[in-house]
Amino acid sequence: MFTTFPEIEDFFNSRKAFGIKPGIDRIHRLLALLNHPEKSAPAIHVAGTNGKGSTIQFIKNALQANGYKVGVFTSPSLTGLTGHMKLNDSEITEQLFVDLCNELYPHVIQLDQENDPPTEFEMITALAFLYFSERVDIALIEAGMGGREDTTNCFQPILSIITNVAKDHTAFLGNSISEIAYQKAGIIKTGAPVVVGHLETEAFTVIKAEAEKHYTPVYQLGKDVIYNHNQGQSMTWYSKERMVHLKLLMYGDYQFQNAALALMALEKLNDAGYQISFSKASPAIEQTRLAGRFEIVNKNPLIILDGAHNPAGVAAFIKTVNEHFAEKDKQLLVAVFKDKELDAMLEQLSTSFTSITLTTFQHPRAAKAVDLYRLAPAKQKRIADDWKQEVNQILQGKGNGVWFITGSLNFISLVREYIFSRN
Repeated sequence: MFTTFPEIEDFFNSRKAFGIKPGIDRIHRLLALLNHPEKSAPAIHVAGTNGKGSTIQFIKNALQANGYKVGVFTSPSLTGLTGHMKLNDSEITEQLFVDLCNELYPHVIQLDQENDPPTEFEMITALAFLYFSERVDIALIEAGMGGREDTTNCFQPILSIITNVAKDHTAFLGNSISEIAYQKAGIIKTGAPVVVGHLETEAFTVIKAEAEKHYTPVYQLGKDVIYNHNQGQSMTWYSKERMVHLKLLMYGDYQFQNAALALMALEKLNDAGYQISFSKASPAIEQTRLAGRFEIVNKNPLIILDGAHNPAGVAAFIKTVNEHFAEKDKQLLVAVFKDKELDAMLEQLSTSFTSITLTTFQHPRAAKAVDLYRLAPAKQKRIADDWKQEVNQILQGKGNGVWFITGSLNFISLVREYIFSRN
């Protein structure tokens, strides 16, 4: 058993050796041994290639403004183990995390002894449901990878959301849009309406077929509800029942889609009997920010972090950069996982910045800086072997230029923590 949080951290680090194991048999087994905590908290399941975190944050703030106690499970976490699960605005405390781990631990050992050891992510997911059980009015569960074989696909949602479908995690999810859509469509369940964002016809066909198989309706952005991006950060959202005007704090065209999806989800919750005041929800959505999503973390020099970790995310990131900082001198620091589509991502990134610095970080999946340097076609490029030293130099600089730091969310979390500790 555990007595301190550092003991917990060491234990979870030791489970990284089991890697990623798609499939939901072990999580079902763990939850059964815990007497099914996933059945004690109504929950929404959110999948998609990009936009999951922002969409969840919009919904969370809107529900919280309406008086609901909201649990949020996200991955990866930017603030360590406790950052995976929040109740309203607060992360789970370290002491409660220790207590819940002691409840989980005997069942982990049992599965270990049966030669079916749970992974780190499976244990975190089980703990999240244990934490939310009987503590929240509603939980928002972010899928880790894909959906059908993802560890989080272990409960009956009241609503499913698929933000978008693009190429990512192709080694696990498939190389075509239809294959990836099939994996994400796996979160669709009988009796749970499905809300989807803008999708290619190929992806929507797959998702629609899955929904029909489960006799559940699909509500599509752009068809069942629409929104207009007005000037600046303002938007107008329309459904058959209402019209909502918003002015977002978060940068990026894609945030208007995420906010529109959140509003559509709130309307479906309202239809399901949840009391949602849109006059309370709208200001909460407007004030929403999300760590690591085009986030300003330093003002002089200006440093912006963005977890663009696949080609679609990189494209959205570059579009936002060019919309807001077209006339600025733009420098980029990047580190990514080696199992991503490195060629496509680096080609995109190499054309929009004055210079690009390639680095790496401590993680078994992290690409080597020298490999990124070799693949990047940028004219002005360099290697930084030590990202902390590079960030120190950036922080000491001044002037009109802007530094952007992007790549894996794991990398972004390390940089974010380091900058805040320095400041």
